[in-house]
Formats: sequence, structure tokens, C-alpha cells
Amino acid sequence: QVQVVESGGGLVQPGGSLRLSCAASGSISSIAAMGWYRQAPGKQRELVATIRSTGGSTNYADSVKGRFTISRDNVKNTVYLQMNSLKPEDTAVYYCSAHTIAIVYWGQGTQVTVSS
Repeated sequence: QVQVVESGGGLVQPGGSLRLSCAASGSISSIAAMGWYRQAPGKQRELVATIRSTGGSTNYADSVKGRFTISRDNVKNTVYLQMNSLKPEDTAVYYCSAHTIAIVYWGQGTQVTVSS
């Protein structure tokens, strides 16, 4: 079992920045990758970024490349999503995910609202 808990969402003006955090606990060694997904009202959940546990390779959605950065702190078992140059279309509930061979674990989500 793996548990993930997100934090760091909020309201920010266009062009601003936010950093989301995701703390993982439980069977940490079973996690192959962690990621961030988001879901806007009326839309499907979509991939934002992922980072592999071995090697640390990353993957980003085209819509966030150059603006968002995913990183990890293996000592704290925490993954971060640094979001810069935020746009209104980035408004969504952001979910952290922990991917094992058998199952994906999800956090409860954190709201990010980009508005003036």
C-alpha cells in the first residue's frame, strides 16, 4: 500500500507561480514512478508530468513544457511540481499519483486557480 498527500494549491494571478508538494508513505520501494495529473471542470483527467524512481527521467505534457518542473526529494519521499508563468487554462484540481507495477495510487487532489 502507498499513500500520497498533496499540498500547495491555491489562487494565483496569471503569470504567477505555485509549488505543489506530494508526500508519499507506505511501500515506497514499490513505486516505479510518480506523477502529477490535473482535471478541469467538464474535462477528463490529463497527464501533467511524471518522474521515474530509477534514474529520475521526466516527462511533460506539451502544454506545460518550459513552464512546469517536476522534481523529487528521495530523503523526504516527496515529489514537487514547480509551476511558473501560470495561465488561466492551468486552473484545475491537481492530483498526485504513485505508480507501481500493479496499481496507481492517487491523492485527494489540490485546487489550483489562476485568475485575476
